[in-house]
Amino acid sequence: MSVVLLHTERFVEHETPPGHPERPERAEILDVIAGRWRGRGIDVMAPQPATDQHLARVHTPEYLARIRQTRGRSTRLDPDTYTSPESQEVALLAAGAAVDAVDRVMGGSYRSAVALVRPPGHHAERDRAMGFCLYNNVAVGAAHARAIGAARVAIVDFDVHHGNGTQHIFETDPHVLYISTHQFPYYPGTGAADEIGRGPGTGFTVNVPIEAGGAADDFHLAFSGVVLPVLRQFKPDLLLISAGFDAHENDPLGGMRLTADAFAAMTTELRGVAEACCQGRIVAVTEGGYDLHALAASLDATIGALHGPARDARWPPRGSGPGNDAPGGRGPGAPGGRGPGAPGGRGPGSDHVARRGHAAVTQVRHAQRAHWRLDGPGG
Repeated sequence: MSVVLLHTERFVEHETPPGHPERPERAEILDVIAGRWRGRGIDVMAPQPATDQHLARVHTPEYLARIRQTRGRSTRLDPDTYTSPESQEVALLAAGAAVDAVDRVMGGSYRSAVALVRPPGHHAERDRAMGFCLYNNVAVGAAHARAIGAARVAIVDFDVHHGNGTQHIFETDPHVLYISTHQFPYYPGTGAADEIGRGPGTGFTVNVPIEAGGAADDFHLAFSGVVLPVLRQFKPDLLLISAGFDAHENDPLGGMRLTADAFAAMTTELRGVAEACCQGRIVAVTEGGYDLHALAASLDATIGALHGPARDARWPPRGSGPGNDAPGGRGPGAPGGRGPGAPGGRGPGSDHVARRGHAAVTQVRHAQRAHWRLDGPGG
């Protein structure tokens, strides 16, 4: 089978305060998407909760105890991150979905998997909740893959926000490659190109910081100039995607200008690397995405890119997209306060097509020149 979805209707039980962008209605969209693809013949399976062993690979014992203590209670863990009485159990299912997805793909039952989950995870640090996230779902999945025999695991994060938690969890580990394309400067403040890992992990963190207003041309250049060549050189045994859709042009928290077609193209490119490097093994785990219509369309596009025969990526036509200046997006401060995003520049119909992508690729090449061969397009 080509793709399996991991999902449960219990994700709606994680409740947040009125006006919070990471709201239960997002889970209802996940339900609709799961049902739609089930109707098309795709397997949809309920996840098992993550175990303490799974979680302890990426979180401290003290932090896990703190989150356990929120069971049955409504709490505020940081200015943006809340629990309701069911949140801890729901978060275990979200992390468990990443584990189950990895098991099914690494075990050969499916070539790819998508974990349709909430709450998201990539901001969660080893020892604290952050940015709507309780457990770092994709990190739990990556660590599980390593534990069951994957020598090298790659994570590509295309959420509009940098995945600070994922970066910090693996920044000293040369066996886990973390690549992020994200709006910068912006929440959470990390993700500069010169953040490249530490100690034995130096070079295995690859940040591609893109100025607000980035469109498909910029991301296409970032992928062709950095993301894809680094992945091919790393040759992962499993490719994970932190699949956030808040870089969509309609998202209230982001300042980017992507469309569902761009998410399809990025996923197709990543699938191509997986087909070449690791027998097609690829797992996507959902992160952000706060416009409900954009979330649904982007999820459909992403699942469609993983389903059926492999194909070439079809990026939106060069210079397509809105022509107006894009504002700096909103940060995750509930209920969506204005974040530190830089103002958008000219639309892609101007002479500055892909200028943000060129700037990002140039920064990465300078920061990573001792670690990766990056002599393709861009820069």
